[in-house]
Amino acid sequence: MADYDLLIRGGSLIDGTGSAARPCDIGIRDSRIASLNPDADATAEQTIDATGRIVTPGFIDVHTHYDGQATWDNHLVPSSNLGTTTVVMGNCGVGFAPCRKSDHDVLIELMEGVEEIPGTAMAEGLPWNWESFPEYLDSLDAKPRDIDIAALVPHGPVRVFVMGERGVKREAANAEDIAEMQKLVSEALTAGAVGFSTSRTLVHRSATGDLIPTYDAATDELKQLGEVLSGDAGHVFQLIADWEDPDKEFDILLNTSRKTGAKGTFTLLDLNTNAPDGTPLWEYHLKNIENAQAEGLDIRGQVLSRPVGMLMGHPASMSSFSRRPTCLALSELPPEERVVALRKPEVREKILSETNVNPHIFIRIFEKRFDVMYPLEEPINYLPKEEDSVANRAAAEGKDPEEWLYDYFLGNDGSNLIYIPAANFTDNITNLLRHPYTVSALGDGGAHVGSICDTSANVYLLTKWVKERAEFELPEAIRMLTRQPAELYSLLDRGLIAEGMVADLNVIDFDKLALKTPHIVADLPAGGRRFLQNADGLEATVKSGKVIFKNGELTGELPGGLLRGRREDPRQASAG
Repeated sequence: MADYDLLIRGGSLIDGTGSAARPCDIGIRDSRIASLNPDADATAEQTIDATGRIVTPGFIDVHTHYDGQATWDNHLVPSSNLGTTTVVMGNCGVGFAPCRKSDHDVLIELMEGVEEIPGTAMAEGLPWNWESFPEYLDSLDAKPRDIDIAALVPHGPVRVFVMGERGVKREAANAEDIAEMQKLVSEALTAGAVGFSTSRTLVHRSATGDLIPTYDAATDELKQLGEVLSGDAGHVFQLIADWEDPDKEFDILLNTSRKTGAKGTFTLLDLNTNAPDGTPLWEYHLKNIENAQAEGLDIRGQVLSRPVGMLMGHPASMSSFSRRPTCLALSELPPEERVVALRKPEVREKILSETNVNPHIFIRIFEKRFDVMYPLEEPINYLPKEEDSVANRAAAEGKDPEEWLYDYFLGNDGSNLIYIPAANFTDNITNLLRHPYTVSALGDGGAHVGSICDTSANVYLLTKWVKERAEFELPEAIRMLTRQPAELYSLLDRGLIAEGMVADLNVIDFDKLALKTPHIVADLPAGGRRFLQNADGLEATVKSGKVIFKNGELTGELPGGLLRGRREDPRQASAG
C-alpha cells in the first residue's frame, strides 16, 4: 500500500503566509496535506514532478456568481481552469433562493439583468428542485463538481419571497416584512450560508430595465437584516453601492459589525469620483475602513487587480449596434450569414442611422464613448494606451469613429472585439491592492458571461504586478490570493500549505505564466454563449488531493463540495 495518495516532489514552496519560497516536497493523504518533506523513499499512487516550478495554495475567489452554473455544471470554469479551488457566490443580492415557483421568471430576469447570464440558459439549466434556501443548499450539496463553493444568502430573492410584487416594485418593507425576512436569513445561515449580500447600485437592473428590488431599500431594513448575522459563526455582510452618501452606506456595515461581530465587505474601485468633502472616493473608503479596524471591526474592501474589462462586438452579447432594429432583425442568422448581411452598404447605412432600442445599461453608458474603446489584440492589454483608442485610430485614418467601429467589427470574419476598461482604469490599483484591509477579488466568475471575463484577475496580479512591474514580491501576492480571502470568510482550513490543511494546491511554471486572450464558446444550456479564458504556465491544480487540471486540460475529477459555514483551522484543533 502506498504511503500517500499524491506526492509533489521538487517544487519551490510558497505557502501562503507571505514567507519566502523554500524547497519542499508535499505528501497528501485523504484530501489533506499529511506531510511536508516526506521521506525520500515514500511512495504514492500518483507523483507530480514540480522541479523548477512553484507550488502554491489553491486560489480563493470570494466574489463570484456561479449560483446558476453550480446547479447544472460539474466544472466551474473559468475559475477551476485558472487555479481557483474555492469560490464564494451569492454576491450583490442576486441568486435563486428562496423562491416560489411563481417567481422563477422574476429571479431569472433579475440575474439576467444584473449579472448578464442568458435567460434562456437559466430557464433550461436551473433544476428548480428547491424553494427554501436550505433546500437550495441541499441541491448544491448533491451536485458533484471540481471545486468547493460557499454561498451568501442574497437580499433580492428574500425580499421577493416575503413581499411579492411589493418587493419587486421596491416598496418599503413594514415591520412584519422585516421580521419574516430576518427569519428566512437566519434559516439560511443555520443551514450553512456564509453571510448575507445586497446591492444598492443603479447599474444593477433587471432584464426588463427596471431597478432591482433591493435598490434604495431602507437603511433600517438592511441594518435589521444584518443583525441576524453572527461574528462567532464567521458571517460576512457583502455590499455593493453607488456611495452617493458614503457615510450612510458604510454605516450599514458598521452597525452590523458593532451589534453582531460579523465582518463586512464591499466593492472598492477607483471610479474617478469624489466623496462629498472632495476627497477621492477610494481614499475616503480606505479611511472609513481604517477607522472601523481601529474600533475592532473587521470591514474590508474588495479590489480588482485591473480595470473592469468589457468586451463588445458581434460574437459578444452586446455592442454599440446590437440593439438597433436592423441589427436585431439579423441577430438570429448564422454568424457567417449575418456578417454577409452586415457588410451590405444599404444595411450598413441603415444601422448607422438608427438608435438602440431598450439597450443594456452598459450600452447606454458606452455606445459612443469611442475614447475608451480599444481594439482587442493578442495578447490582451488590460492597460492600453490612449493613442490606441477607437477615437484616435479613426482620427488617424480621417474617419468617423462610429463608422470606423462598424467596419472594424466586421473584420476577421466578424470576430473582432473591442475592450473597454469601464471602471478602475487608474494608476491607483496597486495602492488599493497593498492596503492591509483590502482583499483581491471582483473577478465575477459565472457572471457577465457575454461581455466581461475578469475571472483571471487573480492570475493577472501575478503576471502584471509581480512579473512585469515588480510591484509585489511573489510570496506576498500569493498570500493575497490565498490566505487573505480565506481569513475574510473564516475558511481557515485552506489558503495555506501546512500539515493538516485541505490539499488545495497549484503547480505553476512562473516563467511561462501568461494569460491568453478571452474566447467565445457556446456551451451554456440552450446554446448560450460565454467568454472563457486560459493561461499558460498553470501546470496542475489539486483540489482536496485530486488533480482537477493538468497541462491545460480538466481531468474530470470532481472532489469539490459545498462548504456550510466557517471552517476551523485543523492545526488549532490538533493542538487542542
